[in-house]
Amino acid sequence: MELLALHRISKDKRLIYLGLSLIIVLTAIIAAAMIGFMNINATQTIAIIGNKIGLNGSDKFTANQAIVLWNYRLPRILMALIIGGGLACSGAVLQGLLRNPLVEPGLIGVSSGAALFAVLFFVLGDKLPNAEILSIYILPIVSFFGAFLVTFLVYQLSKVNGASNIAFLLLAGIAINALCTSLIGLTLYFADDDAIRNFTFWTLGNLSGASWLKTLISLILVLLPSISMLYYYKVLDALNIGEEVAKQLGANVDQTKKMLIVLCALVVGCSVAMAGIIGFVGLLIPHLVRILIGNNHSNVLVGSIITGGLALLVADTIGRVIVAPAELPIGIITALVSTPFFLWLLLKVKNQFVF
Repeated sequence: MELLALHRISKDKRLIYLGLSLIIVLTAIIAAAMIGFMNINATQTIAIIGNKIGLNGSDKFTANQAIVLWNYRLPRILMALIIGGGLACSGAVLQGLLRNPLVEPGLIGVSSGAALFAVLFFVLGDKLPNAEILSIYILPIVSFFGAFLVTFLVYQLSKVNGASNIAFLLLAGIAINALCTSLIGLTLYFADDDAIRNFTFWTLGNLSGASWLKTLISLILVLLPSISMLYYYKVLDALNIGEEVAKQLGANVDQTKKMLIVLCALVVGCSVAMAGIIGFVGLLIPHLVRILIGNNHSNVLVGSIITGGLALLVADTIGRVIVAPAELPIGIITALVSTPFFLWLLLKVKNQFVF
């Protein structure tokens, strides 16, 4: 009876959390659509969207308002939701896969690997014909390859007696991060001033280049892989107890690790390609979700996708308006908010590491 009561409480908390999260997300979407250098009220927002999808509605909006909302703000809102959700879900998966609360795509070099291959494409691919158009399609693939290569290398370096060791994982991640940073600097040494300036701004994270085409690519290469990770929640729950226990329960641990590493690399690599390096989302959001609705990965992964998208949307909206008409890079905002949390988490779990 007590177990049933606890399960019911947990389920109720999950439903309340998800319900409130969806309401807040919808509110944030409406606010982000309205707020900016050009004010567009709620009635005009609804009218513009209705007009674009073929519904007969009010025409009490200007052509410029329609262009700004439909061509710029809505794709940007959707990309923030998709990329934020993907980064948070990847962080939750890596933390569960490696049983380490400090794991985050940026800490183990995944983001740096994606950035390295992205800057190589920026510098070398700029000489190709139609480079700007090609970048939309090729950059996500190149970034994925870089993220996957680094993730695989870090994972292999962290193995001790066939199993991944947390301490070596972090040390390998630090080393690979430093290597990638050095190679990025070396690449930029041969770049022109425009490429250096664009890359510097890009590394701080921004969604100013959002478009419907990029949103579609993000939907396919970020959101769908993130959703597919939900399939492995039972294995991740079993891994919380230990790899041997997971294997005894019938889980194919090795295959699951490989698949999740590929999916995380795809999500992070494409996110970096689309929005630059956005740190700490994959670290902060999964922990907030666990605090609110528990450690069950079916809850954590879904909650991370929703809350991560919300967090990035709010951060992007703040970045658009706080120094308007200029924009504050989104990575600065996420770092300012998340760094104190990371330090608190580090102090909380430092005694759990065994070297």
